Amino acid sequence: MQPLKPFKPENNMTLQQLEYILAVDELKHFAKAAEHCKVTQPSLSAAIQKLEDELNAKLFDRTTQPVQPTLIGRKVIEQAKIALREAELIKDIVKEEIRSVSGVFRLGVLSTIAPYLLPRFLPELTEEYPALDIRITEMKNHDCLNALKNGELEAVLIAEMAEGDHFHSTPLYYESFLGYVSKYSPLFKKETIRPIDINEEQLWLPDEGLCFRDQLTRFCQLKPETFGLTAYRQGSLETFMHMVESGKGITFIPELAALQLSEERKRLIRPFVMPRPVRKIYLVTRTDFIRHSLLNILTEKIKACVPKEMLSLQNGQKIV
Repeated sequence: MQPLKPFKPENNMTLQQLEYILAVDELKHFAKAAEHCKVTQPSLSAAIQKLEDELNAKLFDRTTQPVQPTLIGRKVIEQAKIALREAELIKDIVKEEIRSVSGVFRLGVLSTIAPYLLPRFLPELTEEYPALDIRITEMKNHDCLNALKNGELEAVLIAEMAEGDHFHSTPLYYESFLGYVSKYSPLFKKETIRPIDINEEQLWLPDEGLCFRDQLTRFCQLKPETFGLTAYRQGSLETFMHMVESGKGITFIPELAALQLSEERKRLIRPFVMPRPVRKIYLVTRTDFIRHSLLNILTEKIKACVPKEMLSLQNGQKIV
């Protein structure tokens, strides 16, 4: 009988190693990934090298700049995202059981929502729950949903219901669109705006990737390819408002933006004739999101910070 070979435990990959390879993949640089993970570059490189030795596969091509994953590395990284997301769910189960409002909460927000909504509730929320680390990213609608689906975000604030079985949409409030009109525009002399009155050559609207633009284009039956003011099409709403204030053209702003304006700037606001266009704002999570206590707190804070009339669709309003 041959003697039994001594048992030699195998090295097992760790969640930390998976976090490291995701950081390198995202930042395309080992030093930047190490800084992001708050470790030294030698420590991060050694951990990744150890994982590669265990898998007997190279995950990154270190000869390229920026660093790129190998073909097998890309497959490992995609599975690592799933593994880390599942690991986070284990922690979330415990947090939800004890009704904990703590930890990192990554929230994606449309750029046409963030500047006007976040200041109304976020300072109070962070003061009341100091252990909650909310990390905000402004994104376009499509990017928000992709990041949410991939587990890069816990929730998103967008202006339409998310389609698909893997999303859950919680309605929050209704927000009117308003005209913002140069004092030199013929529309400045009118009390209300009709869609037929809008001259496309005098219109500033955000980039095509924003649902804000798409919603208003549909409502006003505009043809984007005929817009005349194209130089700043990639700009923000605030940029367009300043262009209007300088005396050129018109743009549209959401209701919450109007509430922040000075009395002088409010003179440039013109509402639409009825039915007035509104957008419906949603808080969207994945269906596997289980921290319902935190979600309820966030929902309540947002609803409490907007005017009560915005919580329901009013007579003379139309969702676009």
